[in-house]
Amino acid sequence: MALSLDLASPDSRPRVAPPAPAERAGDKPSLIGLDREGLAKALEDVGVPQKQLRMRVTQLWHWLYVRGVSDFSAMANVAKDLRQRLDEAYSIARPEIVEEKISTDGTRKWLFRFASRGAGRPVEIETVYIPEEGRGTLCVSSQVGCTLTCTFCHTGTQKLVRNLFPDEIVGQVLTARDRLGDFPDAATPAGAIVPSEGRLISNVVMMGMGEPLYNYDNVKQALSVVSDGEGLSLSKRRITLSTSGVVPMIPRAGEEMGVMLAISLHAVTDELRDKLVPINRKYPLEELLAACRAYPGLSNARRITFEYVMLKGVNDSMADAKELVRLLKGIPAKINLIPFNPWPGSPYECSDWDQIERFADYVNQAGYASPIRTPRGRDIFAACGQLKSESERLRKTERVALEGIAMPADWGHEHAR
Repeated sequence: MALSLDLASPDSRPRVAPPAPAERAGDKPSLIGLDREGLAKALEDVGVPQKQLRMRVTQLWHWLYVRGVSDFSAMANVAKDLRQRLDEAYSIARPEIVEEKISTDGTRKWLFRFASRGAGRPVEIETVYIPEEGRGTLCVSSQVGCTLTCTFCHTGTQKLVRNLFPDEIVGQVLTARDRLGDFPDAATPAGAIVPSEGRLISNVVMMGMGEPLYNYDNVKQALSVVSDGEGLSLSKRRITLSTSGVVPMIPRAGEEMGVMLAISLHAVTDELRDKLVPINRKYPLEELLAACRAYPGLSNARRITFEYVMLKGVNDSMADAKELVRLLKGIPAKINLIPFNPWPGSPYECSDWDQIERFADYVNQAGYASPIRTPRGRDIFAACGQLKSESERLRKTERVALEGIAMPADWGHEHAR
């Protein structure tokens, strides 16, 4: 039986409510997610002398990302008066955990709540931890909602509310490590299913809610913090960014982020992909695959992962398998076959298991690794394609009313959103 831990009282979870005090003007900015230059500027702003900045940045970086502290008072080798000044000006608090669900297979899903930052009320996103024998993968969200409306994806039924900021993206990683006991001197919860050795979060995949390449700058900064060798220190080969095919941004992502690339493919013809992944109408298969062939650093050791959800009677025929092999010819690739994970109101069914295996065998024999992804966390709606929160962006009239902002005299109905 799956467990569900509600970590906030029902009274704190209204869907339409005035912003909490911490969200109003004057809320302390977070130091989480800043690069070293940004951290130095923050320290300078609280009076740290120029000659001490490098040393103080190194201290804070270590406490935030190696030791995993969330309270300035725990920074033992930082002067008390500086800790006090930092605490008065900034926050290093974790996101609010509204709910934690634990699947029968050990998968964990967190519902995180963040400040409105223009949405009119607090927003919520989901993050998932998937434990396996030799690795622990954290599936991280980049947006609240999504613009892409992929028809097989539950997140696609939720309109985009806003982008997540670097502190909110990195905060998902830090909080998951907290909850799992993956920082030094921290204890793993009794009975938790985690890898038997090594880091409990060994891999990060940007495959949660949202399209990462439509939040490029924030994702780039967050991943630079996550991969920094003197902090969280996750190898870029253990970080995967998944895109539905924002073709112009793919080369830039390879050059500037240098992480592994995954393509949400799901169809082998433009006609079908236009329906399943509507961004294909803007960037069709020929353009997408050309960008993949030119991806910086592409090699047999740095293959592109193509994600292919198996939809019964839609994209799972042997003709589809043959065309998939033809399309990917010459691209160092791995093909993840994903049994469709149902969600309320979905028009699709999962392919029969024997058909998935026939499909996989054909692709394997053609020379491509094609693992069938074992569905994980279905009982808590944590599986691939099942993530969604209930956050909605308020109309401007509602945001103005709730935030107590005076409405300009010339503001009209045509500006409402």
